[in-house]
Amino acid sequence: MGSLSASRYLIVLFVFSFYLRTIQSEEQKNLSFDFGNFGKDSNFESQLALYGDAKVVNDGSSVQVSGSMGFSAGRIMNKIPIKLVESNPRKMVSFSMHFVFSLSGENGDGFAFVMVPIGYPFDVFDGGSFGLLGGRKMKFLAVEFDTFTDEKYGDVNGNHVGVDLSSFVSVKVSNVSSVELGLMNSGEKMQSWIDYEASSKRLEIRLSKLGDIRPVDPLLSCPIDMSQMWEEDELLVGLSASSGNSTQKCNIYSWSFNTRSAPHWLHSEPLDPQAVAEKKEEKKVHSRSDCALRILGALLFGTGCGALGALIVVVVWTILGSRRPVAPEDHPAVLEHNGKELDEYKKFIVVVDKAIEDGKGKN
Repeated sequence: MGSLSASRYLIVLFVFSFYLRTIQSEEQKNLSFDFGNFGKDSNFESQLALYGDAKVVNDGSSVQVSGSMGFSAGRIMNKIPIKLVESNPRKMVSFSMHFVFSLSGENGDGFAFVMVPIGYPFDVFDGGSFGLLGGRKMKFLAVEFDTFTDEKYGDVNGNHVGVDLSSFVSVKVSNVSSVELGLMNSGEKMQSWIDYEASSKRLEIRLSKLGDIRPVDPLLSCPIDMSQMWEEDELLVGLSASSGNSTQKCNIYSWSFNTRSAPHWLHSEPLDPQAVAEKKEEKKVHSRSDCALRILGALLFGTGCGALGALIVVVVWTILGSRRPVAPEDHPAVLEHNGKELDEYKKFIVVVDKAIEDGKGKN
């Protein structure tokens, strides 16, 4: 009896342990954090780590990632790794983030949201843009908020947002000056939303002044298949900044981040948005031509039916019109003709009767 009770306790303990592991694995798969500030009460150090010149300032109201001196650089990184591709079953992972920042007026490098593999040397700084490694070939994804025109990377101006893939030459750029948001390095607080949808394989960046609502249209949209880029690598995300040859200060006031799994049955869009647009335009042209042909066919069919109907009416009218009218029985002419026949019939009867009578007389 005692051995049976012990076995039950062992089974319960095993199930409970398995449940805890499942919860822990789910928490790792669906990473989520939200820090409205970086004070002691926020307990941000349980999730985030500071590197380089990054430090908490103003009693935890913000993290100053870089600044106060020339060639300053720092990073604020998440401690818990994530995967953008889950196996067994294979699922793609999407993520969304929102943060508030400010950049002082100097023409520094600005900062970038970065996604790097877990083996990235976080403590190493070699003077690369945005505090990233410039002299080494390391795989990374960066969304740069650039306030310096660097001609060697083909920057459009000193006020743009770009998407970088393992290179500081952006694959997609948007000019912030074109959307009337002012300069990012005005010292004013601004906010940004960065979203990656695994189902459509699309990265979207939105930007607005603090207090404004989330824009409907993204400032920048870029097709990226992160499942091909990272496969099942473990990744860390963070914000990295460098002042360049200036004293530009980069401050982060709040930061939220979360991941979610995309259903495996969702279909993805092609990676080239231009190809999608061309296909849609081609479909529109075909649909317009098909519509015109259908209208023309309907007109021809209607004209043919009308002509055939008119021909049938003419033929029927001709046939009916050629027939002589049949007079009804009570017509005067018919009555007159019937009267004559009746008289002749009477005369015929009289003659026959008279002949019969004469025959009898002779006998």
